[in-house]
Amino acid sequence: MRSVLGVDGTPVGPEPDLTPDQLREIYRWMIFLRVHDQRLLTLQRQGRLGTFAPFSGQEACQVGSAYLLEPRDWIFPTYRDHGAMMVHGVPEVNIIRYFMGDEWGSRSPDGVNVFPISIPIATQLNHAVGCAWASKIKGEDAVAVGYVGDGGTSEGDFHEALNFASVFNVPAIIFVQNNRYAISVPLHRQMKSRSIAQRAIAYDIPGVRVDGQDVLAVISVFREAIDRARSGGGPTLIEALTYRYGPHTTSDDPKRYRSQEEVEEWQARDPIERMRRYLVARGLWTEQEDEDLWAWAREQVAAAVAEAEAMGRPDPAAIFDYVYAELPWHLREQKEKLLAELARRQGEVKSHG
Repeated sequence: MRSVLGVDGTPVGPEPDLTPDQLREIYRWMIFLRVHDQRLLTLQRQGRLGTFAPFSGQEACQVGSAYLLEPRDWIFPTYRDHGAMMVHGVPEVNIIRYFMGDEWGSRSPDGVNVFPISIPIATQLNHAVGCAWASKIKGEDAVAVGYVGDGGTSEGDFHEALNFASVFNVPAIIFVQNNRYAISVPLHRQMKSRSIAQRAIAYDIPGVRVDGQDVLAVISVFREAIDRARSGGGPTLIEALTYRYGPHTTSDDPKRYRSQEEVEEWQARDPIERMRRYLVARGLWTEQEDEDLWAWAREQVAAAVAEAEAMGRPDPAAIFDYVYAELPWHLREQKEKLLAELARRQGEVKSHG
């Protein structure tokens, strides 16, 4: 397994070629994403957000996978990769609107190459490979990154994507964030393989296993994979060993399938604390800067939440729009029933007002 930093932040492997400013920027992103994630989890518990998939604990994967990508590169995310989406240019307010149920939150600004979040497991991997193939056909050097969790590697789409990427030698990176659970199913109940990365052998492509709690290690393996893809060397499968501190989504209770001791064991390897210790040891960070950064991040997230909520709630009837030029009869009936129900509820609110 590739590592750069030990748990205490001490280098244990070759450090990536990054400037002090870049190292500080990487840390800022990690703090911002932690605050963002925790705030959105709270909003969901308050009924101000829909079902939410938190990623706290996986910040090294989110930042490290997207930090070196160029604007011309593409990201194909899962519902847990809104951190990487923001690093690649998606405004936070879009992410908040998405989890509020607003379909327009899925629309990336012009020039930001991020596909909408994929809810069906692993389907986005074939999309990523197709995008990479198109880049190759057009003679471009854009790289496409397909994100997936360990559970997604049990889907046929995962193997289809690897096979196609290998056969056509496309500039794609399949990034598996192995956080040990497919919802509640532990890894040892999903597969017998010693690692997910070794599955690359069957497709004759490079497979790399990396410490997913070590942002510098993630950046290092991504730099190699990006360079390989741009130079015509084809795809790479990257497996990052990581851990989500919270639930799979706000619809489940992780206490039913894992122990608090296990969570605390992984929290002791926290990617943010590891990076902070590294920066402090190098004389690149101070305690005051840390306090200021956390405060800044909270202000930024609060402003984005206020902006998103000021836009108002999405129109529920919009679910019937943008698919059919003319609604078929059964959808017209459903829409009429929905509008009648909304009118009834609005009347009840007024009568109790």
